Amino acid sequence: MPDGGEAITVRILRAIDEVPAADWDVCAAGDPFTRHAFLSSLEDSGSATGETGWLPQHLVAEDTGGRVLGVAPMYLKSHSYGEYVFDWGWAEAYERAGGRYYPKLQVSVPFTPATGRRLLVRPGETRDVEAALIAGLEKIAQRAGISSIHVTFPTEHEWTRFGEAGWLQRIGEQFHWRNRGYDSFDGFLDALASRKRKAIRKERRQVEDSGVRLHALSGDDLKSEHWDAFYAFYTRTSDRKWGYPYLTREFFHLLDARMPEDVVLMMAEHDGQWIAGALNLKSADTLFGRNWGCLEEYKFLHFEACYYQAIDYAILHGLERVEAGAQGPHKIQRGYEPITTYSAHWIADPALRNAVESFLRRERDAVEGEIAYLDDRTPFRRAPDGSRLKDES
Repeated sequence: MPDGGEAITVRILRAIDEVPAADWDVCAAGDPFTRHAFLSSLEDSGSATGETGWLPQHLVAEDTGGRVLGVAPMYLKSHSYGEYVFDWGWAEAYERAGGRYYPKLQVSVPFTPATGRRLLVRPGETRDVEAALIAGLEKIAQRAGISSIHVTFPTEHEWTRFGEAGWLQRIGEQFHWRNRGYDSFDGFLDALASRKRKAIRKERRQVEDSGVRLHALSGDDLKSEHWDAFYAFYTRTSDRKWGYPYLTREFFHLLDARMPEDVVLMMAEHDGQWIAGALNLKSADTLFGRNWGCLEEYKFLHFEACYYQAIDYAILHGLERVEAGAQGPHKIQRGYEPITTYSAHWIADPALRNAVESFLRRERDAVEGEIAYLDDRTPFRRAPDGSRLKDES
């Protein structure tokens, strides 16, 4: 019950357009991926729909007058693709034991392993809207006989709230770059050990010497030719690596129409032809790397387009971080550091819950150990005793 005794009602939206964009965005402020424009582009383009296994079931919390207090992006999933927090083993074990794992509920941004708020509460709201949304999730799953709910890439604060509500807590690992007040890319390189500094300069020089030129495009600089070329890169890479390109060409058209200022498209050009590209979105303080694709393999071009150009852009625009997506211990040698990511899981069946809880305890120890191990092996300069030199900032 919220302060003052006024009830909060939680209900499901079958499409994000069932709530006004202004009401959604006042709750989602600051994150490009939870903006109404981004999520509606996924739905309207056919990228995140029931046909693709992502049936919108967004949650909205309202007061008795119908005022939107909070929202949560949620989907009914018929598989575990496009999530980046893997539960295939849980599903297989449960179904082998005679249970039905799918459909499940997923509170996340489809195809997007970027940390951000998942319980989106209107700023200044004093009632405990987060608690109402969590309770609403559980009631919906219980009434519908859903096996499980999975909240992926929430903030640490939200992860803690879910844990306090009795949900299982999981951690993972990504690699992010942190801007420590660098005035240039060379300023960043000066913070690295000499051997690593030379290796990065060699990689960048080889791309430049190959005749490839990089362009950072945003806002009015984005044209249909860029999106057509990038979509060809994206589908080619998806076909080669993952087998199914979820994002349609229409999605990129809508992204360009609805939020071009949030997009930073790194396009690689060679002999007057576009040959590769990396899609990024940005918030007020972070550049988020999302998709990469190329027509031909150029040595070190992936590192240049996805990592070094992102660092250049972040320094130039005063951004605090670059989140370069999932996977990639190879990012460490390029100045990206290991960080902890979070997910929370509600599981209906006590037997499955107990088995998963036991697994997560062991996994957490392993992940924490790996993060500590890798953090000791970042390329930053070290003091004579082997400790990392402290930043002046």
